[in-house]
Amino acid sequence: MTRKPSPRRAGWAFAAVCAGVFLAALDQTMVVTVLPSILQGLRIPLTRLDSASWIITGYLLGYTVAMPLFGRIADVRGRRLMYAVALGIFVSGSAFCVVSPNLNMLVGARVIQAAGGGALVPIGMSIATEIFPAARRALALGIIGAAAEAGGVLGPVYGAGLASLGGWKLIFLINVPLGLLIGVSTWLLLHTLIRHGAVGGGAPGRVDYAGAAFMAIALASLTIGLGGNAEVDSLAVKPWWLIGSIVAFVVFVLWELRQKEPLIRLSFFRDIRFTAANIASLAVGTALIVGMVEIPLYAYSLLGKSEVEGGLLLMRLTVMIPVGAVLGGWLADRLGYVVSATAGFLAIAAGYFLITLWPQHPGELLMTRDLALAGLGFGLVIAPLGATVIAVVGKAWTATGSALITVTRMVGMTVGLAALSSWGIRRFNRLMADTPLPLRSPDMTDAQYNAAVQAYEQTINTALQTLYSNFFLICAVIALVAVVPALMLSRGSGRPKQPLPPL
Repeated sequence: MTRKPSPRRAGWAFAAVCAGVFLAALDQTMVVTVLPSILQGLRIPLTRLDSASWIITGYLLGYTVAMPLFGRIADVRGRRLMYAVALGIFVSGSAFCVVSPNLNMLVGARVIQAAGGGALVPIGMSIATEIFPAARRALALGIIGAAAEAGGVLGPVYGAGLASLGGWKLIFLINVPLGLLIGVSTWLLLHTLIRHGAVGGGAPGRVDYAGAAFMAIALASLTIGLGGNAEVDSLAVKPWWLIGSIVAFVVFVLWELRQKEPLIRLSFFRDIRFTAANIASLAVGTALIVGMVEIPLYAYSLLGKSEVEGGLLLMRLTVMIPVGAVLGGWLADRLGYVVSATAGFLAIAAGYFLITLWPQHPGELLMTRDLALAGLGFGLVIAPLGATVIAVVGKAWTATGSALITVTRMVGMTVGLAALSSWGIRRFNRLMADTPLPLRSPDMTDAQYNAAVQAYEQTINTALQTLYSNFFLICAVIALVAVVPALMLSRGSGRPKQPLPPL
């Protein structure tokens, strides 16, 4: 007869899982502030800066592609085993980053690193659903979401601080001892919970590796196809990659329909709650990436702030996401998933709409209020979306479902950024179409020429102000429309009867 583990023991195991998720999330953004040092260390000229961006894009690629496969393997082989494997891959990728002699090797190491780091999120979410009762599931998922988002927020500062102490390689080297410590701790703590029956060792089944390959090709082709540089009048795409993505996706669907044990049961999409959660997740990704890209650009182009100051302005939004994630989980467990998700999307829409009303030189308090409101909204929706998917797919598919809801958000970010960037370029060109460059004629005085230049600069600023307002208005509408699927989510399990184990 098994004895129920103490809440404190379960809390320590959950904390160890969250620590691994946080460590991997740091690596998503920590290289942003040290890219110049990496270029210098690898002797890469500034003319190859576009190629160096793959240090970031490669992580995004590995992060997205590995999730579905690792999620399904975790459901079949056991979450504890696959959490340790994923963390081991992350640590190995980090070690390869340290010894990489050139850019191509470094990008490859980042892809390996991300494959393990990305898998930790859905596996961690599935572990949380086993540790805690259903009545407290949303709060547990909110805490994991907060760990992931907090890592992304603190990554740039973390990377810059470590690089200042021991160079850019230290930001990867430190992952090795930290990852091993977290891995051993998680393995031992989860072993205790398995012995007491609180965490299972996997469900009978098989892994559809062929389906995983088709999905990986589709996601990788989509990421690469939309990862190019925007041209003046065209979408920032590589058409053949997008065609390959569509073909791979069609093949994936046809293959899955013929499998008794597919990678993802397409029948899940017949449940309106599951489909609604994934549609809402796409909307979250689209709205979030626009804010993360456009807010620093707004600060730089209109407010005259430095890149560092632009990043600090963005933090007024991002720092509230982990806060909202925990609050959203707490609210979802008490008031239901629909209430928390709806409140989140309304907060996003309100925050973004208020941004469209900013003057060309908004006050600090005004910017803080609106950005914080939007960031809080993004956090509020994390737990109810994940909890809804897990409620639909059941215990045997929790890691797979968690992976899919995360992938849909990443797809929303990829597609949304490319589409809105392309539209934005065309929109800006139309706004400036009737404003020719100020050319100095022989009979023009200095005062007249300076006045013409000032008028032209003011026209540019007005056009940029209009463009940014249009961006945030579109995303406010997207968030408002996402309220519809939010109303279709699972209602949750009601007021909890058991306390959440202390962390």
